[in-house]
Amino acid sequence: MTGSAQFTPAVPEPRYEVFHTDCPARAVLGHVTSRWGVWILISLRDKELRFFELRESIQGISEKMLAQSLRALVEDGLVWRRVEPTTPPQVTYGLTEFGQEVREPLDDLFDRITQRLGSR
Repeated sequence: MTGSAQFTPAVPEPRYEVFHTDCPARAVLGHVTSRWGVWILISLRDKELRFFELRESIQGISEKMLAQSLRALVEDGLVWRRVEPTTPPQVTYGLTEFGQEVREPLDDLFDRITQRLGSR
């Protein structure tokens, strides 16, 4: 086959079995949709925030739950964490590209709910 393009079969993306308890996608989805995960992602949608700013923006969250939720979202690759070597350390959080992609449908859901509540 001289002069023609070579056919390379597409390799299918791995399919995750999200209903199985050991599925990695299930763990990430659990962190995103946890009680506080949604609020963290929505809070970080427009800008990066320091830990105390996040705590103040999400009423009702304890420091312990914020720290645990952020740790999980960082490990999942949804949120980045930057530590400034000051006393005390200044820790800033923001959304990764993956976090932005996951946040978009959450914004749509949030907007639909608030619009519906406003029309009552």
